[in-house]
Amino acid sequence: MIAFSHIPVLLEECMRGLNLRPGGTYFDGTAGGGNHSYEILKRTAPDGRLIATDLDEDALRAADRKLSEFAGRYRLHHANYKDYASVLEEEGVDRLDGVLMDFGVSSFQLDEAERGFSYRMDAPLDMRMDRGAPLTAADVVNGYSEERLAGIFRDYGEERFAKRIAAGIVRERAKDPIVRTGRLAEIVTDSIPAKFRYGGPPARKVFQAIRIEVNGELEGLEEAVRGLALRLKEGGRICILTFHSLEDRIVKNVFRDLASGCVCDKSLPVCVCGRKQELKIITHKPIVAGEAEREINSRSASAKLRIAERVTEYR
Repeated sequence: MIAFSHIPVLLEECMRGLNLRPGGTYFDGTAGGGNHSYEILKRTAPDGRLIATDLDEDALRAADRKLSEFAGRYRLHHANYKDYASVLEEEGVDRLDGVLMDFGVSSFQLDEAERGFSYRMDAPLDMRMDRGAPLTAADVVNGYSEERLAGIFRDYGEERFAKRIAAGIVRERAKDPIVRTGRLAEIVTDSIPAKFRYGGPPARKVFQAIRIEVNGELEGLEEAVRGLALRLKEGGRICILTFHSLEDRIVKNVFRDLASGCVCDKSLPVCVCGRKQELKIITHKPIVAGEAEREINSRSASAKLRIAERVTEYR
């Protein structure tokens, strides 16, 4: 049986959004197991080119197997998409015909209990997308101050009971270190008043917040989205899938900023700010999954897809 997390979210919408064409050069910043990458290569045959990055070496190995029929047309890099500049330089690529990024957790993290991403399966508290990274979820849970934990749960998880949960964690870790996902999920649940334990598993937001902290997911996100958008050729598209409001807000604001042109006072006879419109926003409201997709893939319920197109020549 195929796990829900193996099903690519908004696949057709992403492919249409990229406006794929043969011979183009495309960048998939979050390759995962290669589902979106596969469709990009398939639909840009016979000579479309793909450059992809991912922090998860297991995912990259799976992607390489999936994409093997397109040998010679793709390159996979064990790298953060935020390091796109060095990756593109290594590939000898200056401009791109399209960019795709899916900021959701991949199946290679959710479906492997020992990775410690899921609150549904008991496992060591890890949550590292890159297994070589030094910081683990256990380090965060057992080493951060109560105030810092509460801030992470509030800012990254939008958890209304952030202070109560942080206090519960600090109290329990004083007895024994918290090293398992199951125990953390229990502490979070016990810290939330029973009448407010609705709308999904109580630990979901806290696990999301810790994962974001461990992997530095929001650090440099704005700069990467902006930089990749400016690497597009005229007419090239950037498609970004987000799964929580913090990422979506950043993407929306970057697109909006690059889509605005001159900001001079209208009373001035000529522009003095020098700003030019760089993007045209294709999706003024994000695309979301339809009822049919949500029924077969619960992961798609929180997905939002935003698309923009380059309107000026690359400089």
